[in-house]
Amino acid sequence: MSYVSVVMAVYNGERFLRQQVDSVLNELLPGDELIIIDDASTDASFTLLEGISSPALQIYTNPSNLGVIGSFERGLQIAAHEFIFLCDQDDVWLPGKRAAFVAAFEQDPTVSVVISDAQVIDAQGQLSAQSFMATRGGFNGSVYATVWRNRYLGCAMALHRSLLELALPIPPQVPMHDMWFGAIGSVTGKVVYIPKPFLQYRRHTGNVSPSRRQSLPKMIRWRIDLLFALCIRMLSNRFGFHGKESVSVRY
Repeated sequence: MSYVSVVMAVYNGERFLRQQVDSVLNELLPGDELIIIDDASTDASFTLLEGISSPALQIYTNPSNLGVIGSFERGLQIAAHEFIFLCDQDDVWLPGKRAAFVAAFEQDPTVSVVISDAQVIDAQGQLSAQSFMATRGGFNGSVYATVWRNRYLGCAMALHRSLLELALPIPPQVPMHDMWFGAIGSVTGKVVYIPKPFLQYRRHTGNVSPSRRQSLPKMIRWRIDLLFALCIRMLSNRFGFHGKESVSVRY
């Protein structure tokens, strides 16, 4: 049996945290682990987590606020299993997520990243979009498409452990961890896209990722930084740009 690790970064997430943790634990099997990094929250997030009893749950606290990228990096370094899910504090996993992602990894050993579609919900849990990817013009996981418009939604992604050997540490200049993992995965392995939503992605005013379109200078700067970091990492690991194309799994 394949075991999975789920890495969740938490910062002042008390409002939605219990619903998300419950939805993840409902998917996990004996032997799986849910690693939660509390990034020095100032609300009752840590107290809430301490009150949850599950053999899968591991809670760690940062001595000071590291930010979302630093928290995910710490959690990924702790994760023990072959398949590692990224998880935000305010979403909701849908039934079948674990099984679908694990099957995609097991069907092809060259797969380094699996990503699914997601429904979009608001702060009250009301559906605002049936397909996140449709709001992005469909999924395209190539580096060139990612530079143009990122489709890598971290909370809808899982990574093969082998990718971490290349992707960590996360370069400090990259805009977000999900863009980085998606880009490096697409050039060193295979990205599998599952067009079925296995997540309810919550958009609200407290999201860490920006909900509004950023300024053109900032978007250009982000993409230059991402490409530069990717080139440096590939050169340092003696890899060329020979990744396989993204593929879709039919449901």
